[in-house]
Amino acid sequence: MSADPLLDPLRRLEPRGSLLVVTGAGISLASGIPTFRGTDRDAIWKRDVMELGTWGYFEEDPVGSWRWYLSRFDLVFGAKPNAGHTALAALERWHAGRGGRFLLVTQNIDTLHEQAGSRAMVKVHGSADRLRCTRSGCVHGAPRGSIARAEVDLARFVERPCAERLPRCPACGAVLRQHVLWFDETYDSHDDYAFDRVLEAAHTPDLVLFVGTSFSVGATDAILRAGRHMRPTVLSLDPGEHAPPPGVTGLRLKAEEALPAVCRALGAV
Repeated sequence: MSADPLLDPLRRLEPRGSLLVVTGAGISLASGIPTFRGTDRDAIWKRDVMELGTWGYFEEDPVGSWRWYLSRFDLVFGAKPNAGHTALAALERWHAGRGGRFLLVTQNIDTLHEQAGSRAMVKVHGSADRLRCTRSGCVHGAPRGSIARAEVDLARFVERPCAERLPRCPACGAVLRQHVLWFDETYDSHDDYAFDRVLEAAHTPDLVLFVGTSFSVGATDAILRAGRHMRPTVLSLDPGEHAPPPGVTGLRLKAEEALPAVCRALGAV
């Protein structure tokens, strides 16, 4: 299939119109990061996610939680943006240059969108390159604080994972945690998730483009419900077998192939 079904709605988008892009784990698959709920062989969340990816598990076994995330983040930190990420950054520049409103909402905790040059972005599930203090109200804790992962020495814990070597907050000494939204937490648990900004953008879009998402998390459902009264054009770009929800036009295209082709056709690159 050609990229024409995606190109035509973008061409019809008014210069000052609103474009909302929502990405899931599928866009990072071509960068070597397994999807979370997908059908690929290495999909991360196929096992134990409801137990391991929770605040409850962290409270019960912080050492086990830290070990689990460190083993999976090796893939995240070694990855580079693919052509799909780069094309979305180009699409942002193209539409912003026309005076349009653009927001990229990503469910991914990798940093590939940032590396590719995306700027108008909300990371609703947090970011793997940051940590935060478990003590609420700490300068590095919820609801506003976090700390760059690069500023924390993890070597002692990696060398010998144990409770005595858990990474600790440099400000107050409490144990640090991943700066990610766990399955038993809510979007309002940290300001960085910026869910109010997401819903505001979802109320007024002219075009919504979902890329590489299985529509299995609360964010996608909330976005669809928020924009329903506007009746925007809603597309889903995903080569997998996921059936998009009613009202969403599914395009069985690979983001790393279709998005660059669209940008070239629009003159965005």
